[in-house]
Amino acid sequence: MSVLSVWLAVRLTPPQRVSVGGQTVHLSVTGPWAHWTGPGTLVLFGQDIPTTVAFHGPLRPRLALTEITFGPELDQLVREPSGSAAEVGRRLAEGWFRYALWQTVIAAGVALAILVAVAVLRRLPVRSAVVLACAGVALASGLSAVGSLVLAKDTPKVLRSIDSLEGLVGRAPPAPLPPPEGPAAGDVHLIVLGDSTAAGSGNDPLGDPTAEDRACRRSADAFSEYLERLRERPVLNLACSGATIRDGLLEARTVGGTTVPPQLSELRRAPGASAVTVSIGANDVRRAALTRLCTTQPQCGDRATDAFFDAQLTRFSLDYRELLRRLAALPGSPHVVITEYYDPFGERADCLGGEGITPNKARVLRTYLAKLNAVLREGAEAAGFSTARPDFTGHGLCSGQPYVQGSTEQAPLHPTATGQLAIALAVQRALLQPSPAPAGTHTAP
Repeated sequence: MSVLSVWLAVRLTPPQRVSVGGQTVHLSVTGPWAHWTGPGTLVLFGQDIPTTVAFHGPLRPRLALTEITFGPELDQLVREPSGSAAEVGRRLAEGWFRYALWQTVIAAGVALAILVAVAVLRRLPVRSAVVLACAGVALASGLSAVGSLVLAKDTPKVLRSIDSLEGLVGRAPPAPLPPPEGPAAGDVHLIVLGDSTAAGSGNDPLGDPTAEDRACRRSADAFSEYLERLRERPVLNLACSGATIRDGLLEARTVGGTTVPPQLSELRRAPGASAVTVSIGANDVRRAALTRLCTTQPQCGDRATDAFFDAQLTRFSLDYRELLRRLAALPGSPHVVITEYYDPFGERADCLGGEGITPNKARVLRTYLAKLNAVLREGAEAAGFSTARPDFTGHGLCSGQPYVQGSTEQAPLHPTATGQLAIALAVQRALLQPSPAPAGTHTAP
């Protein structure tokens, strides 16, 4: 009975709310695990991220970062260990003690409920029922308290040693942004950041391209060009093929001997821009490599492939949080739109069998895409940014009018010129909506 009470208490104890660095962390436990030593769990934008910090015991902390305020206080929590950041560890340890206390109380309550039911069913005398209840509650409470000490004995000490989120997950912050290198663009109204999708790769080249335009495969049919016509105001496209958050947006990218400055640095060439749109994530999660793997293997979506994708998505979630922080700190608070990714296959994939893509493989790849889009969407909501979801319905690869380039074209699975127009229309709709609520008023599940 006592063991059952403790087990139920672990399942029923609510997460403890810890306010730290202007953020809200919901602290609970994960496990029990078979191994005595292992990582805890950080939950960010719906992703379970194993910590690099090890905890001893089969029950380990689960830290869900929920209410996220993007500002100086988050900087402290995430990457700036200092005297005041020592509060992070102290408050997390206090939250753990509160969790253990509630677990003990709930274990006692469960034991009492069970024993009262037993006393009633057996029609025990009142005195015997009281003695049984007191003994059971004491045993359950003691077992729960001892269990917390034994099964997670050094957790408070480890939590107290944590002074930043980066220290918890072992992800080093990127280098400081250098000054912008390109010419000033004071008349620019909208800035486009991102990867090959935003660059327009595979479509007609720009009329008078620079070395950087050629290296980044920027196109005259990129959705930035359509947005410039729709809005009748200049747009600066900084997107670069192959870019990731680290290698392209936050740090310089070298392509074919050409060094392309960090996109987030170059956007400062246009201080008057009132809007920024971002299309990023596909390269971070190695989407192209996953697609190639699926085309060459008999099956797609096995444990190894799922584990590989989840690991890439974990790294992306941490880098994405850093990108959101930088975007939220931009002078003038421009309207930021995060662009989700389109489904290149659509409802039909029957024409792709000769290329190694079966309907089942397309379904697996669509599942990966949905997970990436969920992280993009939840992060944007947490930061108070808009999202744009291009509508390619009825225009997948096997349709009569595909919005996606086929395997024989210059950039397979990338949008055609018409697909780029569809993306531009989605971004335009998002930009025409009122700006979302200020940072700090959104919750990321």
